[in-house]
Amino acid sequence: MLVTAFMKGDGDSFAALVDRYMPTVYKFTYRYVGNADATNDIVQDVFIKVWKNIRKFDPEKNFKTWLLTIAKNTALDAVKKKKAVLFSRIEEGETDLDTFLAPYVNGPDLPDELLERKQTKANLEQILQNLSPSYRSVLFLRYTEHLKFREIADTLQEPIDTIKSKHRRALIQLRKFLAST
Repeated sequence: MLVTAFMKGDGDSFAALVDRYMPTVYKFTYRYVGNADATNDIVQDVFIKVWKNIRKFDPEKNFKTWLLTIAKNTALDAVKKKKAVLFSRIEEGETDLDTFLAPYVNGPDLPDELLERKQTKANLEQILQNLSPSYRSVLFLRYTEHLKFREIADTLQEPIDTIKSKHRRALIQLRKFLAST
């Protein structure tokens, strides 16, 4: 495991951890702040905190859950410091949904399929922006990161029943938004 290798003095292991988890941390924190520049700063802060505190990590626990908990707390701290951050808007020149989903797109498609997929993604992203940040976080962790409800609860430091409730309410709101479009 890379964490134990780093704790034993292997400096390359931390670089491998950063490479492995940076995209996940970036996507996760972007959902909180909605701004690429702020997200880059937060991700850097997250990995500095991980580097400083990795010796406190319990190897019996899930590293990804521990890491995303740090990311959540760092993102929330940043949001509290800058209350003017708008969650409902993607500013020009920033990472858009296509860039976010690029690693998941399979092989070449026909232009009309690409256009339809792009429109669907844009519509879904717009609908997701209508949800509260806490609902978006639960959906992101569940469907993008494929975490179980227990892992989401540990990551967000909330009771599992609260996470299940937020998940259910988010899906209900999504259905309402989709029905009205």
